[in-house]
Amino acid sequence: MRAMDLPAPDYTALQRIGWPWAGPPEDPAWQALFERHPEGRPARVSEQHRTGYVLADAPDTGFRVESPPEWQRRPVFTADGVPLHERAAVGDWVLHDGRRILAMLPRRTAIKRAAAGEHYQQQVIAANVDTAFVVCGLDADFNPRRIERYLLLVGGGGVQPVVVLTKADLNGEAPGLALEALEDLRALGVPVLALNAKDPQAAAALSPWLAPGCTAVLVGSSGAGKSTLTNSLLGRERMKTGEVRASDSRGRHTTTHRALVPLPSGACLVDTPGMRELKPTGEEELADGGFGDIEELATQCRFNDCAHHSEPGCAVRAAVEDGRLDPGRVANYLKLREEVAGAAERLAQRLAQKADTR
Repeated sequence: MRAMDLPAPDYTALQRIGWPWAGPPEDPAWQALFERHPEGRPARVSEQHRTGYVLADAPDTGFRVESPPEWQRRPVFTADGVPLHERAAVGDWVLHDGRRILAMLPRRTAIKRAAAGEHYQQQVIAANVDTAFVVCGLDADFNPRRIERYLLLVGGGGVQPVVVLTKADLNGEAPGLALEALEDLRALGVPVLALNAKDPQAAAALSPWLAPGCTAVLVGSSGAGKSTLTNSLLGRERMKTGEVRASDSRGRHTTTHRALVPLPSGACLVDTPGMRELKPTGEEELADGGFGDIEELATQCRFNDCAHHSEPGCAVRAAVEDGRLDPGRVANYLKLREEVAGAAERLAQRLAQKADTR
């Protein structure tokens, strides 16, 4: 299809997949790109593949397009390279001409992690999302420390987290014990819900975050129940689901790629494959990971550079000793603090290398 043959944008249909306005964009940065590409039409990335993208301009539609030539080259962190996180991901809004993406519109939010490999790269999990449902099964999958790690990445992207504990029907005591284990997060205002992901009525508890025009993403390990939850929210089986191993409650990757799914409520949902590595990018704030109370206590330590190990006058250690803080949670805070600092150093080095190539 040639650009001149493309119909005018249907903003009513675009709103049903998350377009922020009733008509053309009101954001100056978006307007500038529309003016630069008058032949372009807006659409949202619903799937990302190695060879290109699937875009949507209305619910239950999809068409394949090529990525720009510069995105097809090996990602490098140089002045003229295009790093992975600057290429479109599921949830991004783009302008296209019916054959190829012409430009990516600026993101409002983005959940990212550090990509595996020797060289520093960031990988976008989902873009332009309002809420992240951190899904964790109430079986051997339940791990408060991993939930905190997810919250760090989610909060660092400017996205509201909601912890969803699935498989609440399998063990009568598990929901209560899990809610108790996550009491510190709940006290900080992080919503925590326990439900049966197979029950559409139970899944309706997520409706406050799935209003028309809103976008949510499901993140969690394989077998946690993300695809099952998607099917319950849809009211039909669209996503493939699988059983978990009885020995360790681990599941197979039934979701093989990220996909944007319009819901009957008028919201959109991004289902993602299970992620084993959750490395910070170095841009996160520990307070965003549910550690705001520990960060506040740290300001009361005698020394500004207190490492919270054995220093005299450490307010954090005092809170652990008198039972106000969970020692496991503090240990995870210190571990994540070290990882974020290390990632921030690597990021600074990459940015310096990029500046030197100009």
